Amino acid sequence: MESIKDKVAIIGMGCTQFGELWDKDAYDLVIDCAYEAYDDAGIDPKAIQAAWVGTAMGTTGTQLSAPLKTDYIPVTRLENMCATGMESLRAATYAVIAKAYDLVLAIGYEKLKDTGFGGLGLATQAGGSEKWHPVFGSGDSAPGRYALAATRYFHQFGLSREEGKRTLAKISVKSHYNGARNPRAHLRMEVTEEQVIKAPIIAWPLGLFDACGVTDGGSAAILCRTEDVKKYKPGGEYITIKSFGISTGPGTGKIRTDYDYTHWEETQRAARQAYADAGIKDPRQDIDMCEVHDCFSIAELMCYEDLGFCEKGKAKHDIEAGAFALDGKHPFNVGGGLKSFGHPVGASGIREVFEGYVEILGRAQLPERQLKNVEMALAHNQGGNPGRFIASVCIVGVPGK
Repeated sequence: MESIKDKVAIIGMGCTQFGELWDKDAYDLVIDCAYEAYDDAGIDPKAIQAAWVGTAMGTTGTQLSAPLKTDYIPVTRLENMCATGMESLRAATYAVIAKAYDLVLAIGYEKLKDTGFGGLGLATQAGGSEKWHPVFGSGDSAPGRYALAATRYFHQFGLSREEGKRTLAKISVKSHYNGARNPRAHLRMEVTEEQVIKAPIIAWPLGLFDACGVTDGGSAAILCRTEDVKKYKPGGEYITIKSFGISTGPGTGKIRTDYDYTHWEETQRAARQAYADAGIKDPRQDIDMCEVHDCFSIAELMCYEDLGFCEKGKAKHDIEAGAFALDGKHPFNVGGGLKSFGHPVGASGIREVFEGYVEILGRAQLPERQLKNVEMALAHNQGGNPGRFIASVCIVGVPGK
């Protein structure tokens, strides 16, 4: 299988403010992120030859073509649960590699606040297309699943209830610290460990500050083949896509008697695919920052291990040493993560790539959140329901790295 490394360039990106955007509708989000990307790329919107829009809630490609008036070009709507945004970017990438198109647009957006749900509620909002699972029925929940992972992790690796809860609290504190310094983030406030520990419980040990918020937002990317990039960015302000990895599993691990709950097989496999295609031998040495799917604090902890940044069961020690902090050896969720930045399902994947884009190009807006010498960035999403589980990894970086 041929590598895609450095064959496609991202020449422009846009990202809306994330939050409770009551004064904007879905079309506004698409317009705002797209036109920021157009301006960044320095192109006329009419130059776009094809577009992909990722949304869990929308219905057709008209969710992009109507507000952007992309008359008579192909527009495709995608959905792949929480990997939706990254799937939009992946589809656009491979279309460019195939030389079906020269200049394309990928967008992800979601208007979750308007639904009135406290969580995602995707099955109901999609018109009831998701059926009851024959084993789990309809009573399974995302907080419940991740709480099972957290309690099993505590047991398997010898953390007391207090140690485990405080370890997770440190992750949330770190994410809020980063998000408080990100002008586009939804929840821009720092929190203390005690606030996290004493917050109302959702599903023990996960409390209010262990969970991401329900958020509106949009993100966009404009892509071309790297061989053509000088037409658009003669000054060299662009990044290249190194690889994608995606894995879909049956999502039924937790009905097996040998399932340990402390790893995500799909994330591990997606990472291995992405590392192999990008030529990454040791992610701890080769990758400078990660934006991962921290829908709950335990999800980020498991990513440290599943993505190869610390040994199995050793995350607690690296967390306490500050390894994943903004000034640590392996900065994770520099933008605040889903936890603080927010998680509009369709927008999250491209937004995570956007964080790598601005850090690599030195555009982090505030000096205190600009990392030094970022050459390679990883973005990761995962999600699903009891019948299926999906994980996606994208690696981007400076050309030729």
